Amino acid sequence: MASSSSYSLPEPTPSSRSYSFNVFLSFRGEDTRKTFVDHLYSALVDRKISTYKDDETLPRGESIRPSLLEAIEASQIAVIIFSENYADSSWCLEELAHIMKCKDERELIVMPVFYDVVPSEVRKQEGEFGRGFAKQEARNVNKVESWRKALVDASEIAGWEPKNIANG
Repeated sequence: MASSSSYSLPEPTPSSRSYSFNVFLSFRGEDTRKTFVDHLYSALVDRKISTYKDDETLPRGESIRPSLLEAIEASQIAVIIFSENYADSSWCLEELAHIMKCKDERELIVMPVFYDVVPSEVRKQEGEFGRGFAKQEARNVNKVESWRKALVDASEIAGWEPKNIANG
């Protein structure tokens, strides 16, 4: 997101529940951790937005999977950074499925970012993104349908493509 963006977080309503985090970041570390995600995380934290990023927020010594799922549930917004290798990670796909479940059940706000992929590649599991998904498909046949549905649903949400924004 560009620093000149005028987007702000939704204001909580009086009846809304409290959140531990304003934002949960879902991303493939090897693709974006030291680039886009670090810049996004810094920008959010600089603006005093409570943000969950696993290498910054995950307590050492705790089990990763339950901690991530709890953090998703304790967040108001999930920002999913889809990248070429996102679907190559079963962890990312599990996070995504849980995020979309929370969107439906807990009104979690979902904001996709398509980083070096286009929404149609995510929706149809094509291109480099699709090759990564095919690897997971072969290893996790019992989870493929829920992952595929989550990918389609998330890719149909209006999001951002940094390549189409000034200064990415």
